[in-house]
Amino acid sequence: MARIDSRKARRMMKQMGMQMDELGDVKRVILQSPTREIVIEGPMVTAINVQGQKMYQIAGGKVTERAPQAAQAPVEERKQVEVPDEDVLLVSQQANVSMEKARATLIQAEGDLAKAILMLQK
Repeated sequence: MARIDSRKARRMMKQMGMQMDELGDVKRVILQSPTREIVIEGPMVTAINVQGQKMYQIAGGKVTERAPQAAQAPVEERKQVEVPDEDVLLVSQQANVSMEKARATLIQAEGDLAKAILMLQK
């Protein structure tokens, strides 16, 4: 296989519409999936632009793998449960607990009265 000097390689890349830039200020790259996270400390990252498509090449660095951190759902995805005072009173009386504890359990049970009462009785 013939070797190509870097100057000739850069010319060929320019003719093909490729542009490469090294990102020198990257300290850490984190690749996340639902089951794991791969953390690369001190990588060499190169951005490659080919006809408007941007790609990143990551090389080197210390690689560690860890379980993903528990991510909170975005604010718009979180369920806000409206708990009527009558429901709080009923759960409080049935489970023989304070109104505050009944309200908190109803919110945790997403407004389900029977589930909240059972949770408090256990």
